[in-house]
Amino acid sequence: MSPRPIVIAGAGIAGLTAALALAGRGFSTRIFERSQHLQEVGAGLQLSPNATRLLERLGLLTDLQKVAVQPEAIALRRARDLSLLAQVPLGEAATRRWGAPYLTIHRADLQRVLLDAVKRSSDIELTTGAAIRGIRRGGARLAVSIEREGQSENVDCGLLIAADGVWSTLRAAERPSRYTGHLAWRAAVQPDESSNRVVPPDRVTAFLHGRFHLVAYPVRGGRTINLVAIAPALAGPDGWSNDADLSRLKAAMRGTAGELVDLVGRAKGWTTWPLHEVPQSGKWTDGDALALIGDAAHAMTPYAAQGAAMAIEDAVTLAAAVARTPDDMASALGLYEEARKPRVKRVGARGAFNRFTWHAAGPVAFVRDQVLALRSPERLAGDFDWLYGWDAEAALGG
Repeated sequence: MSPRPIVIAGAGIAGLTAALALAGRGFSTRIFERSQHLQEVGAGLQLSPNATRLLERLGLLTDLQKVAVQPEAIALRRARDLSLLAQVPLGEAATRRWGAPYLTIHRADLQRVLLDAVKRSSDIELTTGAAIRGIRRGGARLAVSIEREGQSENVDCGLLIAADGVWSTLRAAERPSRYTGHLAWRAAVQPDESSNRVVPPDRVTAFLHGRFHLVAYPVRGGRTINLVAIAPALAGPDGWSNDADLSRLKAAMRGTAGELVDLVGRAKGWTTWPLHEVPQSGKWTDGDALALIGDAAHAMTPYAAQGAAMAIEDAVTLAAAVARTPDDMASALGLYEEARKPRVKRVGARGAFNRFTWHAAGPVAFVRDQVLALRSPERLAGDFDWLYGWDAEAALGG
């Protein structure tokens, strides 16, 4: 095993999980985060069983369950009249079926649990306010160039993991992110009698419409309902928390149920972020020196609710691959790509299918509704076996 630490760019979900997964296999890591302070960024997210089983192996599930919610179901409803189209059972049924719970959680709460675990590990060093500018090679020596407080230094490493997100500075220039043409609005409401009639606090509810869709689910232990609405819009500024022009969303919601419109109007603090994708084609690795994970490798739209799960799967798979051939990093990175690329491609295809069906209108929406009406909750749950039952470590043979 190389005595040189593995360097990770970015202290988001992907980077922190990678550090913990590597530490669990005996590797030392150094995380460099360009932000001076780790702030609460983003809103809610869904952690399906393919992610929570890995977080449980990292010893984090108990802490996560203290701040997360285990919803009882996913409900699909027509936004026009709030009619129930289909329901997928979750709760204990999800744990029995897929061997791990389905959780909803605030992104900041997940990051805090990961960060606390990182701080407890003697094998992980976290430095903030430090940007990685590139890789330097000198014979067999590999180093990364670090810029911090106006000063530059080279840090020896055994591998650089780029976990610096959709706008990665370490991803090859020929693979820039692409705006998808859809904008996401997000806000939160406090559950009360009025909101509970529209978005019950014990489940994930998705409202489908030809011009938009809106997803609502509980976070912060059930004290808050997270709202995310997605509709076509001109590109706005990059970033995760831009000021929201709610008039565009309200225009997309014309003709929908009044209760849903009222809920959106009651919610405070609306912000937007542009949905970007990163082409999955091209290399996610560079010889034996660099591996991209999470959004840096393959940012996808949130229609399958798998962004965080894919980052967690990437991190654990990469750690398992490196542990398998620690003295042959090129082979380890090849194993990582071989295991992850087909998986991410299939998940991306599922997201594209969801986008088509959720935003369907006219005859296509009518057919969708009829098909959903014919499928039992059990059969609908079975449709997710390939997704929620996947095991990142088993994909490499342990």
